[in-house]
Amino acid sequence: MKTPLPSGDELVLTLATLANPHRLRVVAVLAGGRKYVSQLARDMGISRALLQVHLKKLEAAGLVSAQMEISPDGKAMKFYEVTPFAVHLTPESIAAVVPEMTGAGTARAGDEKGTV
Repeated sequence: MKTPLPSGDELVLTLATLANPHRLRVVAVLAGGRKYVSQLARDMGISRALLQVHLKKLEAAGLVSAQMEISPDGKAMKFYEVTPFAVHLTPESIAAVVPEMTGAGTARAGDEKGTV
């Protein structure tokens, strides 16, 4: 089965989201299985606050998903897992999606326009 090409905007969002070493590490850790957010922070050696920022960006891009569960002692626990994805980039696949790009998501707050 052939994976459908993402839209140009989806491709920009995915690549921009993955262009961060912390987010790549989150995906790598979650590739081993779902994790409770506090355990994930401990495994990665970063604060929960910083981890939450990266998880929100990954979730917004559709690369991870979250599920809230209640532990036997009544504590709310948020688990994250990787959403299966594949990005196969070729010059031809990029050329196929660029014409449909709307420009949404290509400029983020703090980015300099026109720079690569």
